[in-house]
Amino acid sequence: MAIEIKAPAFPESVADGEVAAWHKAEGDSVTRDELLVEIETDKVVMEVVAPESGVLKKIAAGEGQTIMSEALLAVLEPGAVAAAGGNAPSSADHNSTGTAAGVEVAMGPAARALVEEKGLDATVITGSGKGGRITKEDVQAHLSREEGPAAPLSTPASAARQVEPAAFKGLPSAPEGPSSERVEKRVPMTRMRARIAERLLDATQQTAMLTTFNEVNMAPLMALRKQYQDQFEKTHNGTRLGFMGFFVKACCEALKRFPAVNASIDGNDVVYHGYQDIGVAVSTDDGLVVPVLRDADFMSIADVEAAIRDLGLKARDKKLTIEEMTGGTFTVSNGGVFGSLLSTPILNPPQTGILGMHAIQERPVAVDGQVVIQPMMYLALSYDHRLIDGKTAVQFLVAVKGLIEDPARILLQL
Repeated sequence: MAIEIKAPAFPESVADGEVAAWHKAEGDSVTRDELLVEIETDKVVMEVVAPESGVLKKIAAGEGQTIMSEALLAVLEPGAVAAAGGNAPSSADHNSTGTAAGVEVAMGPAARALVEEKGLDATVITGSGKGGRITKEDVQAHLSREEGPAAPLSTPASAARQVEPAAFKGLPSAPEGPSSERVEKRVPMTRMRARIAERLLDATQQTAMLTTFNEVNMAPLMALRKQYQDQFEKTHNGTRLGFMGFFVKACCEALKRFPAVNASIDGNDVVYHGYQDIGVAVSTDDGLVVPVLRDADFMSIADVEAAIRDLGLKARDKKLTIEEMTGGTFTVSNGGVFGSLLSTPILNPPQTGILGMHAIQERPVAVDGQVVIQPMMYLALSYDHRLIDGKTAVQFLVAVKGLIEDPARILLQL
């Protein structure tokens, strides 16, 4: 009996989704729990796997199609075997296109059909889709390159692909020199990128956002980290002692002292949260995402570091759930890992505050009347001036500064 494969149930905060990529074509054999299709929502990419082994008889929602919660995606015939000469499982699929045995190449149904028709080797085609997935346009661009003039011997095609910017994958290479073709590529903005852009624009237009700055001497925290790094890692099963754990805990303590920074605006009401759910900004290939540490005030520094590591890996592998992305009462963003010296972070509505960390840089500072070189970090607090006064914002940032410069106060809650 055929099984209907449906989209996941979306939470109330997600209206619909988009079919991002099919990993199987109609007629393919599939095994239980094998990835079939990816659904991209405003917040996360969801994976739909095969409930049983069998043959994918029908695809009801093609790539790029907008779907609602629990919409029909495909029909699976359990226990069936792919017809002879038809589409086979992924490894056989790739071998039939000239791919080296054992090498899997992800491509859409239309791309696969064109590759088979032209007898191409899929391993030499540069994919511009998600995760390097080959699209029909990539195959057509590859054919155009093969039909065009041969590349100079000094710049083989393999080397050209290694340095080709991701945004220009699939475009013919232009010759060097003043007469070079001015190459462009137009691609639709991903659903997640579009949603990020919309939220950032809303934050700048619908809040009275202001940023205040301070600087923190990182020498005491760096000395503490150097002293206990190895012991900490051994005690906590390989969890490394970073700076984020201290900043998250310092923010939790400061939020208790200044509850307005931990509040949100709902219409004409102010919602004061009696808990600290800290969002941690994580950069991915698809854009900035903010997974949330629930009840961070009850977590130890080791718990915070381990959770941030796990969430970062999930974000990289597109495994974050919507539950891990929703909520949050305050956000911490660390642009310093990319070398940012100073910035003004944008609020993550409906939150009213976000702390921006930056790169550590040695600078001359006055200590006890003497000029000394110290590792300093600029801190930036962006806040919604509709709810938070400048005095409160400055006092909050000074509290975080004091806790970081004397980390023992974090443990003692002083």
